[in-house]
Amino acid sequence: MKKLLFFALAFMAVTGCKQNNKAAEEALAQQRDSLNQIIAQKDNEINDMVGTLVDIEEGFREITEAQGRVAIAQRGEGTSSAARIKENMQFIQNTMQQNRELINKLRMQLRESSLNGEQLKRTIESLTAQLQEKDEQLRVLRAELEAKEIHIAELDETIAGLNEDVNALKEESTSKSETISSQDKQLHTAWYVFGTKKELKEQNILKDGKVLQQNFNKNYFTKIDIRVDNEIKLYSRNAEMLTSHPAGSYTLQRDANKQYVLRITNADQFWSTSKYLVVLVK
Repeated sequence: MKKLLFFALAFMAVTGCKQNNKAAEEALAQQRDSLNQIIAQKDNEINDMVGTLVDIEEGFREITEAQGRVAIAQRGEGTSSAARIKENMQFIQNTMQQNRELINKLRMQLRESSLNGEQLKRTIESLTAQLQEKDEQLRVLRAELEAKEIHIAELDETIAGLNEDVNALKEESTSKSETISSQDKQLHTAWYVFGTKKELKEQNILKDGKVLQQNFNKNYFTKIDIRVDNEIKLYSRNAEMLTSHPAGSYTLQRDANKQYVLRITNADQFWSTSKYLVVLVK
């Protein structure tokens, strides 16, 4: 009887030990799966941000190359040189806009990620400073081109020996066309910005709970053509419109990543109250 009791107890002990080992293995497997998920998430976040950084750097490289082509074309004369200058200046402007949006995207990616990237924050600040430096370079370049165009116009006039009355008519026509073009461009131009409460306050865009009071930083806004740009990605899961725009002229919906996208369905109505759009994100 004692032997039977001994074997029974031994069997129960072995069985209990196996059960405990199985439970421990299952717990370890769950922890391992959880850690793998965290690692995979961080890898995806890092890969996304590195991809955005590469795109920004490539954009700056292309801008620098285009500036070089403009400098070469400036040394030439005639219609072909002017055409090359205009083509490259348009390319620079478009690429600057893309880089501005990519830097905003990178800023939002860092804000939404689980990474504590102080180095990346400094990189974003450096990229923003680089963008501002390029803006200043382009301002100087535009001034040089304006002076160059005046010189070319005077040279062509001397060589061709055109009738002064005809020139006057052409200048008047050009002036009117430029005025109409400028007015049309201004009519269809708008500016938008999105940022955290802290960022908007730093730029005086949000002050004492009010938006767009005096002395706000207009350079912080992104310029768009309302005839073309009708979708604005906000790269955030929380978004609040701070400027007033008519209901029914837009939608604010989440994309596949659950981040908000502003889609303007009626541009004339949407921008009728203000040509400035401010969105608060978190």
